[in-house]
Amino acid sequence: MRTPNIDPALVTVLKKLKLGHVVDTLAERLVLADKQSMGMQDLMLLVLSDEVTRRESTSAERRANAAGLDVSMQFERWDKSAKVTYDKRVFAELMSLRFIESHQHVIVLGPVGVGKTFLAHALGHIACRHRYQVMFTRADEMLRKLRQSRLDNSRDALMTELCTVDLLIVDDFALEPMTREESRDVYQLFVERTGRAATIVTSNRDTSEWLATFDDVLLSQSAVDRFKNAAYDLVVEGESYRPRLKPGVRADDPPPAAPVSKPEHPIRRRKR
Repeated sequence: MRTPNIDPALVTVLKKLKLGHVVDTLAERLVLADKQSMGMQDLMLLVLSDEVTRRESTSAERRANAAGLDVSMQFERWDKSAKVTYDKRVFAELMSLRFIESHQHVIVLGPVGVGKTFLAHALGHIACRHRYQVMFTRADEMLRKLRQSRLDNSRDALMTELCTVDLLIVDDFALEPMTREESRDVYQLFVERTGRAATIVTSNRDTSEWLATFDDVLLSQSAVDRFKNAAYDLVVEGESYRPRLKPGVRADDPPPAAPVSKPEHPIRRRKR
């Protein structure tokens, strides 16, 4: 069947209804409806379902971008041939996002390069698809922003954002010792989020080693004890996953588009 032409008047009405993207697939759907002798209601359901899927995908992408998530670190892109091991049952439970609903935490532990950050990002993307507000930050970056916020009196606003976002992902925690102020910030963050919001923390160090990174022993014991006893443990072991993230051309990648040449600018004559 020849691809049908879409009436411009219909396109205009769809755009007025903010359904302009329906036009992108409408011709294909009309062909499919004709082949399958589809009724009008079934056709409308198909076309509008396409639009719902597109909007949900676009919305999830916006939330992921706002969260600072890496678009390449989605679980669908995880290389299953990687020689990396972790408890699949625990990860399946985490993918259900029940830990977010119940305001629990996740501690992802393992040596350098095994994919802890990738798995944390992957959970963040799933949460974005389910309309949760997510924030990703490296631990050192978060502490630097909190330190700077004291200079312009914006700490309370920043701490409120960190404490209330649905899912906070803190990467590479406890790499180096914290100052007294940084220890207090982490204590407040751990205490206020426990039981109120979900947190994912990745670290190369076991939770028992976190205590030594705090400046105050009592703060460290209180914060870490609260946090770890409200958290799932996901231990990742094996070879480094990072070589699999190295840029290159994959077999299933489409051929690159030809570069668009920029028009040459005419040479302007100098005025005498």
